[in-house]
Amino acid sequence: MTESKQFQQLGGASDWWKGAVIYQIYPRSYQDTNGDGIGDIRGIIERLDYIASLGVDAIWVSPFYKSPMKDFGYDVSDYRDVDPLFGSLADFDELLVKAHAKGLRILIDLVLSHTSDQHPWFKESRQSADNPKADWFVWADANEDGTPPTNWFSIFGGSAWEWETRRRKYYLHNFLTSQPDLNFHNIEVQDALLDMVRFWLDKGVDGFRLDTVNMYFHDKQLRNNPPIGNKRVNGVDPTNPYSRQEPKYNITQPENLAFLERLRQLMNEYPAVTTVGELGAVTDMYGFIAQYTEAGKRIHMAYSFDFMTPEYSAEHIRGVISRMQERGGTGWPCWAFSNHDVARVVTRWGQGPQSGAMLVALLTSIRGSACLYQGEELALPEADVAFEDLQDPFGIRFWPDYKGRDGCRTPIPWSAKQPYADFSSVKPWLPIASDHFARAISEQEHKEHSDLKTIRAFLHWRKSQPALLTGSLRFVDAPDTLVAWVRETEGNKVLCVFNLTAEAQEYTLPANAQALTGHGFNSAQQGNTAQLGAYQVFFAQLN
Repeated sequence: MTESKQFQQLGGASDWWKGAVIYQIYPRSYQDTNGDGIGDIRGIIERLDYIASLGVDAIWVSPFYKSPMKDFGYDVSDYRDVDPLFGSLADFDELLVKAHAKGLRILIDLVLSHTSDQHPWFKESRQSADNPKADWFVWADANEDGTPPTNWFSIFGGSAWEWETRRRKYYLHNFLTSQPDLNFHNIEVQDALLDMVRFWLDKGVDGFRLDTVNMYFHDKQLRNNPPIGNKRVNGVDPTNPYSRQEPKYNITQPENLAFLERLRQLMNEYPAVTTVGELGAVTDMYGFIAQYTEAGKRIHMAYSFDFMTPEYSAEHIRGVISRMQERGGTGWPCWAFSNHDVARVVTRWGQGPQSGAMLVALLTSIRGSACLYQGEELALPEADVAFEDLQDPFGIRFWPDYKGRDGCRTPIPWSAKQPYADFSSVKPWLPIASDHFARAISEQEHKEHSDLKTIRAFLHWRKSQPALLTGSLRFVDAPDTLVAWVRETEGNKVLCVFNLTAEAQEYTLPANAQALTGHGFNSAQQGNTAQLGAYQVFFAQLN
């Protein structure tokens, strides 16, 4: 451990992350404390009691680094400082200390694949072909006719190449033109990024969510991507032209694995830290998850995008989990139903807020760890943001077929108080949805069987069930309206049954089933039958 370490990680078991619930906070939309309409780090500090009350294990904080905010912090201009919008490094240090004091670990978002065009590295790189940073980004000559070097697309639309007049070359950007891709084939780039990772580990962070972890390297030969054929690009909307070619050469290159091994070696110097990776825009999700999470070698966890689609059925749920179990390799899975990039799950799956508590129980009962996105504990539906209020460049570009990501990023309603729900004293950066006021935290705290109270009770109860934390998962037969499985560890077996519908259902229990209580749901056992109301959950001990 380095001498400069200021704060200790929370410590505890080195594998604390197995079975953990990680609460994602999008800081812009959590709590504004300085009256500018944008959430900040002090807002997270002020709400730590609430977060701890949920029964989660860790907080994943979306980017707060210095940034011109063209992509709301995913365009970093200084990896080692906090953007003034969100506060200061001193505020972050205080967040670490106070979160750790409440038993909450802190994971931060690492955006390694690209920077902002305002980052000093790129400002220097774009000036000439012979400066010290000239090869730190991906530069390529135009074709003879002036067209870009390859047919690669940006996920945000259009070519992945942008012309730079000073160098008379194109540079690569997998996202906005203002987000140039770093050249990981240059070992100096890798070293600089790993040194930055050490900076945050020395501060005491407990791990990282790795943004676009498979997009670090590009094909050095600059080969064109082939047409997609009958494959599907996970996590990319079909209205986007990116979905029409197989991303074979622009991302997910074999060299990525060696860099992740370097990252893991660094992480291993620190006790009880973890990584969870976002593998985006791949056609073989589970094959790559197996490679990227090979036990002890690379990242600790990665999550699938297959639960971030509109598909909702028992068959789909069983299929996704089965594919992970069959093809996910030796690593530990992580799951998410919602995040800052996709429509909120109660809307996307078409079941409405009444399904919210059941879906959280389902998510956190699958074998693996879970990322719970802020507002899921309130069963918030997707906000309908008018075009004139949109902030997301992705949505503005593809409107109206794709409305972008603003609908899941609107501020958290702390109270039903008009006009800003105690999120801010001024107009927020995105409007608060009119139907969110009734689902505000203050309202749900005073309602006997609110989603918030049910989810909170369940997450605390779950901690007392070792089988739900780290046990194996085995599906059992159930009608198409239900999904059921058994979690087991060291002889302790828990049957989990989920009613996916708005209609009451019955489930025939094995003879050795005894209903468990205290989990917050009101399902019941009558003889050898479980009675499940609309969107209810049943748990039983199998003796």
